[in-house]
Amino acid sequence: MMVLCAIAATPRALAQQLTSDRYYELETKYLFGFTDGTDIGAEGEKEVEAETTAGLGMHDGTYRAIEQEFEFENVPSQYWGYEASAHFLSQQINDVDGLRNLNQTTFSGLSWKPKFLIIGRGPGNPIGLSISVQPEWGRIDGTSGISATSFSMETRIAADTELIENMLYAATNLIYAPEVERAPGDPTWSRSSGFGATAAAAYRVAPKVTLGGEAEYYRAYGGFGFDSLDGSAFYLGPTLHIQFNPKIYLAAAWSFQVVGHAQGQLGNLDLTDFTRQRGNLKLGFEF
Repeated sequence: MMVLCAIAATPRALAQQLTSDRYYELETKYLFGFTDGTDIGAEGEKEVEAETTAGLGMHDGTYRAIEQEFEFENVPSQYWGYEASAHFLSQQINDVDGLRNLNQTTFSGLSWKPKFLIIGRGPGNPIGLSISVQPEWGRIDGTSGISATSFSMETRIAADTELIENMLYAATNLIYAPEVERAPGDPTWSRSSGFGATAAAAYRVAPKVTLGGEAEYYRAYGGFGFDSLDGSAFYLGPTLHIQFNPKIYLAAAWSFQVVGHAQGQLGNLDLTDFTRQRGNLKLGFEF
């Protein structure tokens, strides 16, 4: 009888093992599009990335801003990692209210982003928690394309979890990004800041392919505090992650502004402080 039970149990055990092998553990770092996962990678891991971020549509006319980043990532410890990036910006602006016509591609700045793992997701810790800061120096205004010196410091708190092990994931972020900017010859610095809250879910439809959706809410302020609101925007959109092999991945996201408001403007979208659509594409190679 024991032998028969063991034989009967073998196919089930093999099926469970195959499922486990098929849907191996997946890093959440870039699984959610514009929303960060908490994973930072394995200690000693290094990575190079090419990341493209697009913003399309502001008021009437034609507006396209495409930022290209080349990034190097390093994980010196299991508790923190960092990425160093060079930024290039391509802008096409024609007949947009309040902006001069422009068609240019130029080097736009440098940034450094350390990320600290506060709680690692795993047995006994169903929720992961991380915090990152990203000081950035810029030489081009990201909206208008005019020459300007800027310094910003995005701070992001991320939390994520596995709702179904190795299959269904969810994450949320809180973002605060103050910035100072000065045009050439201007003796004073202008202050602004942004606040964001995002949430995303991703489901593994195949061992190497994960599909998801994302909701993003952003507010733009005319100073560092929250008392001078310029506008707000709410985005929705799909996400895609493909893990070609353990060392190469592709992540993509596209978001549409579905509702928003700019101070002093009519309409149900904010196309003064934010673009109508946003896209992100990231290709990474680990070594």
